[in-house]
Amino acid sequence: MPSVRRRSSGEGAAPVVIAALGALGALFFIFPLVGLLVRSPLARVPAILAEPSVRSALRLSLIVSLEALGIALVVGVPLAWVLARTAFPGKRFLRSLILTPLVLPPVVAGVALFAAFGRRGLFGPALEAAGIELPFSTAAATLAAAFVAMPFLVIAVEAAFASVDQRLEDAAATMGASRLTILRTITFPAIRPALVAGAALCWARALGEFGATIMFAGNLEGTTQTLPLAVYTELPVDPDQAIVLSLVLLVVALTIITALRGRLRTV
Repeated sequence: MPSVRRRSSGEGAAPVVIAALGALGALFFIFPLVGLLVRSPLARVPAILAEPSVRSALRLSLIVSLEALGIALVVGVPLAWVLARTAFPGKRFLRSLILTPLVLPPVVAGVALFAAFGRRGLFGPALEAAGIELPFSTAAATLAAAFVAMPFLVIAVEAAFASVDQRLEDAAATMGASRLTILRTITFPAIRPALVAGAALCWARALGEFGATIMFAGNLEGTTQTLPLAVYTELPVDPDQAIVLSLVLLVVALTIITALRGRLRTV
């Protein structure tokens, strides 16, 4: 008869310890969200969402985040293509700079934007001469959101571009297909899942941007006060309103993560 190998006590204990630590890790994320739900004044939600200041913050958040997504799509997708398909000196360093906002403190990002586009910044005099004043404007809030959110789109789409089988593109080219036709019929259909996932994450990050916005655009109601800034403003004044606005952002985030649950593994 084959000998039966007995498990040592250590082999049985290890999975239990790992499972217990994993449960603690899950609870670390669950408890704050549950606390937010429990503290939510559900009876006041309709009245709070109907307040002019809240509606203004909601409207502005949608405008800023969608404009930031538009900027990311217009320049971020071509940038991802360049990073994935071309070789040039300093490419790795450029990629590092582009991905820096992912780990850079948002407040520092706001200071950097101010140093570049503020009145006394690197391009400030040129912008002022052209009659453009960015700081403390809605455009500044859009730029701040785009700066911190675009890397989510770039990193997802770059990986997708790199994974496309270029032999299919080459075969189409030898059959006389134009570059535009190849992009429309082969490349973009192949990267569509990553593009959708990257765009959704980019938009959600732009919607929740706080630090860079408050530093570069300020916290002006009706002009730059987005939902996260409204939460910051209302928390010491009306905690219930701050919780309701936080709940709105939580619902948006959970909706996006749930919708993209199968695609996030490739991002």
